[in-house]
Amino acid sequence: MQHLKRVLDHFPRQKKALKSLYGAFNGLPPVSNSEITKELIRECVGKSCPTILEIGCNDGGHSLWFLEIFEKPDVYCFEPDPRAIARFKKKVGQRSNIRLFEIALSDHDGNITFHQSGGKHGEVSTEAMPEGWDLSGSIKQPKNHLTAHPWVTFDQSITVKTATLDNWCNEHEAGVIDFLWMDVQGAEMDVFKGATNTLTNTRFIYTEYSNKELYEGQYTLKQLLKHLKDFEVLVRYPGDVLLRNKKLVIAPNRVKTSL
Repeated sequence: MQHLKRVLDHFPRQKKALKSLYGAFNGLPPVSNSEITKELIRECVGKSCPTILEIGCNDGGHSLWFLEIFEKPDVYCFEPDPRAIARFKKKVGQRSNIRLFEIALSDHDGNITFHQSGGKHGEVSTEAMPEGWDLSGSIKQPKNHLTAHPWVTFDQSITVKTATLDNWCNEHEAGVIDFLWMDVQGAEMDVFKGATNTLTNTRFIYTEYSNKELYEGQYTLKQLLKHLKDFEVLVRYPGDVLLRNKKLVIAPNRVKTSL
């Protein structure tokens, strides 16, 4: 298998075709080699003042992005890593329509171990992340991530507060969630298991995924879709997927993935 992989690395077109065939064989939609755009998000949500949950917001880069997409969004952000939280507060500041919750979301309330990522990446300056790379931390123990991205380290673990999304929504009287943006580094199913009621009131989900078990117990895209029975894929990107709730949103005639 490793020999075949090395051979295919020299033939990118054939490798891409085989990946598409493998995905189709496993019941997965083809991959769109593009990135989600502001225009596509705006088109899907279809309102100027949506409720948005950003789970795993890191330093708030996409939080500010949503302010550019919508006129009056309510953005609720979740981040457990103190290093990213400090940068979030500096970058985002005090805004009435962006609220930060310094917790992890999972399948239970209480405390949980958070594995902080570190290391230095050539494209990221020390000034941008003075305490090291903090974009890969997770409540899941790293596994294949250690070999796929060997420059990322996981030398530190901390205890952080955690809650289920269902309980958070009940506490904060959240109604319909128009857009759920999730980047939780392998803990996707943990969040979904704690969000059974919330998902019934969620219109769109955009989440990262991996089929390589980068973190221990990470679910594949196929396993995630099996759990999310009310959702269907609108666009599958190389490492992310855009989903729509079939019971809440009328299917679009065409999704413009290249917007």
